[in-house]
Amino acid sequence: MLETPVLFLGDFRLMKKRHLTLVTLPLLTLSTLTGCSKKADYNIGIIQWVEIDALTRATKGFISAVKEGLGSNKVDFEVKNAYGENSAASSMINSFVNKRKNLIMANATPSVIAAANATDSIPIVGTSVTTYEGAFDERIPSNVTGTSDLADLSAQAQMIFDWFPSASTIGILYCESESNSKFQSSEISKAILTIKPTAKIEVITFTQTDDMVLRLNAKKNNLDVLYIPTDNTCANNASSIHDTISDVNLPIIAGEEGICKVCGLATLTIDYYRLGRITGEMAVEILKEGKSPKDMAIRYDEQQEKLYNPEILAELGLTETDVPEGYRPIGE
Repeated sequence: MLETPVLFLGDFRLMKKRHLTLVTLPLLTLSTLTGCSKKADYNIGIIQWVEIDALTRATKGFISAVKEGLGSNKVDFEVKNAYGENSAASSMINSFVNKRKNLIMANATPSVIAAANATDSIPIVGTSVTTYEGAFDERIPSNVTGTSDLADLSAQAQMIFDWFPSASTIGILYCESESNSKFQSSEISKAILTIKPTAKIEVITFTQTDDMVLRLNAKKNNLDVLYIPTDNTCANNASSIHDTISDVNLPIIAGEEGICKVCGLATLTIDYYRLGRITGEMAVEILKEGKSPKDMAIRYDEQQEKLYNPEILAELGLTETDVPEGYRPIGE
């Protein structure tokens, strides 16, 4: 467990945009909880895009590794959650810049982009980012480095046919505003067609939850399998996805464990806590060893696991004998 209380304010996630001021105010007290910033040797600002399990685990892993590397009494963390709002993220990061934080940890692609737009001098380490090259149009800023949550997309495509060899129409669902999801959709489409050239791919994009439900409802009867990448908006609405497709027993192959826990049958996933720790180790190298972000390669969690969801397995009318070799149940 963390020695230092970290506040994510889950109870506020449904508050409307006009209440964002109220959401951020309690987070400002974190510095007083972790120690006076004037006495800390290192001051780190953390911006998390939304409150979902994967991102929260990455944040906790980051804090754990940094405290181990720098000393828990020598570092002050100020943690803020943008709840998916670009304007909130920009405001929060600007406050980090004004306070002259020694480093900013940006959790998820929109957070990294917002941080890079706010400063070109403070070191930024990102995490839960699929592709930095894609996020920055192949020009990663010199003050940005971090970790990627990209799992092997070719292996994920193969999973579809390991579970359902006769699948011919595969849907891909993602939010239009998430560039990382667009990248994954494009790459896994290529991988699917490499494995099965006759497959038909139905890309389903949306901008908000109501839109997602309408578009998924319109396509679900014609799909054999649905693939969902590491999409933050989908993760935040996984219950709605489950409710939308449950009447047609549509199996979902998910890009990460959090989505799979709620609505997916199987996933090839990384451990986001472990990814956060790798990110924290990079932050220590910057702050303690003087390394420059521009000289640090993007890092990955190489330990990817095949998992399946026993509850969804039963909902689909499948049994343990239908599980391909090499999978273990989620949570075991």
